[in-house]
Amino acid sequence: MESAKLLEAIIHHAIDGIITIDNRGVVESINPAALTLFGYTAEEVIGNNISMLMPEPDHSRHDSYISNYLHTGKKHIIGIGREVRGKKKDGSTFPFRLAVSEVSYKDRKIFTGFIHDLSKQKEAEEQLLEYTQELENKVRERTKDLVKVISELEEAKEDVSLSLEKEKDLNQLKSRFVSMASHEFRTPLSSVQLSASLIERYLDKHDFENITKHTNKIKGSVQLLTNILNDFLSLERLEAGKVMAVAEQTNIVQLAEDITEEMQLLAKQNQHIVYQHTGSTGMFKLDPNLLKNSIINLISNAVKYSGENTFIEFNSEITENKCIITVRDNGIGIPKEEQKSLFEPFFRANNTGNIPGTGLGLNIVKRYVQLMNGEVNVISNQNEGTIFTLIFTHLKG
Repeated sequence: MESAKLLEAIIHHAIDGIITIDNRGVVESINPAALTLFGYTAEEVIGNNISMLMPEPDHSRHDSYISNYLHTGKKHIIGIGREVRGKKKDGSTFPFRLAVSEVSYKDRKIFTGFIHDLSKQKEAEEQLLEYTQELENKVRERTKDLVKVISELEEAKEDVSLSLEKEKDLNQLKSRFVSMASHEFRTPLSSVQLSASLIERYLDKHDFENITKHTNKIKGSVQLLTNILNDFLSLERLEAGKVMAVAEQTNIVQLAEDITEEMQLLAKQNQHIVYQHTGSTGMFKLDPNLLKNSIINLISNAVKYSGENTFIEFNSEITENKCIITVRDNGIGIPKEEQKSLFEPFFRANNTGNIPGTGLGLNIVKRYVQLMNGEVNVISNQNEGTIFTLIFTHLKG
C-alpha cells in the first residue's frame, strides 16, 4: 500500500506529463503536468479517446496504430521514443518528446505515455537560428558564392577532362582568378576591417559624421567585392555554355534611361552621365538582360577611369535594321599597343595603376554582344578618352 501511494505521489508531482490508456485508446489516468500542457481538466480527458490530444493526421490514425500493433506486434511508437505534436484544448499545437511503454496488468494491456515538452527548446533553437542569420553580412554571403563558383569550376574541369588543351586552359583560368582575387579582395577587405574598427571608436565620441563616412566606405568596399564576384560568375556561366540570348521587343530608350538613372548614383563628384537617343522608334528586338549588363559594364568603366567634373556620353540610335549603342568618356584611355588584348580575360592596361578591376568585364561584354548577333568596336587614345560602340542587326528568334 505504501509503495502504491509513493508511486502515485511520484506521478502526481512529475514535471513531465504521464498518461495511461487501455487497448482501445481510452484515457484511464493523466497527471497534473500533462493537464497543464494540454489545458484540460482531468474530467474532460479521462474516459475519452487519447486522439483528442492529437492533431491530424495522427488524430484519425491513432486507433489503427493500436489495432495494428495488437494484431501484428509491429511497433509504431511503443518502446520507441520520438518527437510528435500535441493538440491543446484551444486548438494550438506544440512539440513534445513521446515515449510509450506497455504494461500487462490483471490480464489486460495498459499503455503509458511519457511526455516531455519541447516548446522552449524549439523556441530557443529558432531564436538562435534567427540570431545567426542576422549576423551574416554581404561579404560572407559572397564568400559562399565564391566557394560555390570554384566548386563548379572543378566540376567543369572534370567534364572536359578528355580535352587536354581545354583542361590546361581551365587550370590557367583558375590560377589567374585566384591570383587576381587574392589581390583585388585584399584592399576592400582591409578597408572594411579598418572602417569597422574606426566606427567603434567614433561611437564612443558620438562622432556621427565620421561614422557615416566610414559606413559609406564599407558599402563601397562591399559593392566592389560584389562586382568582382559578379564578373567571375558571369564568365563561369559563359564558359559552361549556360548563357543564351532570348530575343524580345525591347524599349531601348526606357532601358537606357533606367540605366542612366541607376549609374548616376555611382558616379564620382560632378560626373554626369548624359543620354540621348536618335531615331523615330525606340523599339528593337534584343535580349534586354544581356544588353543591360553590357551597357552597365561600359558605363561603369567610364565612371571608374574618368575623373571628377567630367561628362560621360551615352547614346542610342535605331535605324531600319540596326541598333547602335555608344559610350564615350574623357578618361585615361587605352595605350594603342595594348588594345589588341583588350577583350582577353583578365587583361588590364598598364596605365590603370591602383584603380581596382578584374579584367573580365570587356571579355564578358564582347561575348554577350556576340550572342546577340552584334559586334563591339573601340576607339581610344591614352589620356584622351575612349569610345565603345555596340552594333546590332535584328536578332532572329
